[in-house]
Amino acid sequence: MDELNGWRRTHYSIDLTPNCDGAEVIVFGWVASIREQGGITFLILQDREGILQITIRKDEVSPSIIKKVKGLREHSIVAVKGRVRSIEKAPHGAEVIPKEIKILALAQKNPPFKLFSKTQPSLDKRLDLRAVDLRRPVNRAIFKIRHHTLAAIREFFLKEGYWEVNTSKIIATATEGGAALFPILYYDKEGFLAQSPQLYKEQLTMAFEKVFEIGPVFRAEPSRTLRHLAEITSVDMEEAYVNYEDVMMTLSKLTQYVIQALQTRCENELKLLNVKLETPKLPLKRYTYSEILEILNKEGEYVKWGEDLPTPALKILGEKLPEFYFITNWPTSSKPFYIKPCDDNPEICEAFDFMYGSIEIASGGTRVNSKRLLIKKLKEQGLKPQLFEYHLKLFDYGMPPHAGFGLGLERLMMVLTKRENIREVTIFPRDRLRLTP
Repeated sequence: MDELNGWRRTHYSIDLTPNCDGAEVIVFGWVASIREQGGITFLILQDREGILQITIRKDEVSPSIIKKVKGLREHSIVAVKGRVRSIEKAPHGAEVIPKEIKILALAQKNPPFKLFSKTQPSLDKRLDLRAVDLRRPVNRAIFKIRHHTLAAIREFFLKEGYWEVNTSKIIATATEGGAALFPILYYDKEGFLAQSPQLYKEQLTMAFEKVFEIGPVFRAEPSRTLRHLAEITSVDMEEAYVNYEDVMMTLSKLTQYVIQALQTRCENELKLLNVKLETPKLPLKRYTYSEILEILNKEGEYVKWGEDLPTPALKILGEKLPEFYFITNWPTSSKPFYIKPCDDNPEICEAFDFMYGSIEIASGGTRVNSKRLLIKKLKEQGLKPQLFEYHLKLFDYGMPPHAGFGLGLERLMMVLTKRENIREVTIFPRDRLRLTP
């Protein structure tokens, strides 16, 4: 093996164009293919931006280079120092004629799946070698889109005057109630991995007014479906002096901003995935919970008022409403204790789910900012107020009216990349059956 020593990359593959003709460059990558044709060896290297061609002719390179290349195999990691030559048939219209090649890591075996084949083994088999699987062009496209989605989300919130925060992921009690918690031993007492930054971000509106957080949350879901994971990336926001109407508009504008950013920044990746993103027109459509039940009833799917929407109902919505939309005014009993009931009808609350077809991407609403009402709602949901004393005591110092939402990044990525399985848009997914890699 050769050492890196003083070599440092000068160009990515995408930078090598005819304009670089004659330039001296250093490039790095893994060997995607090696082929010989008419006494010429073509070495195709792949880096994170794409592929580049290293052309080895016996009359242009030293015997040591030819010897090194003969010992190479696909997936090996190499560095090449050489001269760029403009050539129309090469990727991006340029190739590199090597003056020196370093083998930084020699691959010992080929993966059990072809990176450039349309036919692939099961996702679970590929996840066992996830870092290798991520070399596939389709996966690089997915995660480049994810990268730019996150960048656009941050840009939007910062432009709108929100402060980015990070809250604790080790908590003393359930954020939203329920049993879907991962318990941990926290020194000499029991703790839990956070289901959500919900109560913390509410508290931060007291001082910062407008906050957002992008971070992991954990849910001990016993099922294993195409849309659920035990660990996800949550995009949360909370804002003082607004209600759910305001944050629905914020979420609508955020979605529009992200899609417009991807149309510009990820044109090639979207084309590779055969995805065409349409900019949603604002305001997005809204349906009350009761209106959704009426739509389902007309399709022969009866859902009792107050119940959540089951899978068959969501499938129907996916067929009837293949777009972004909101479901508003949910039954109060179906939402967490911190959601504010409607003043004129306490049986429904100021809550919404943000949907695309059958996929719930986000949920949010106006929060309760009355200590008395919050205690009442905790008791109604069978939760012990004393376990939430750390939160309740702050209401004695003035909690502003506030609202917010939590968005599942992986669910959004499913929509943006048209993937059916949430594990496809997660680098290292965690579910009931997978804890490695």
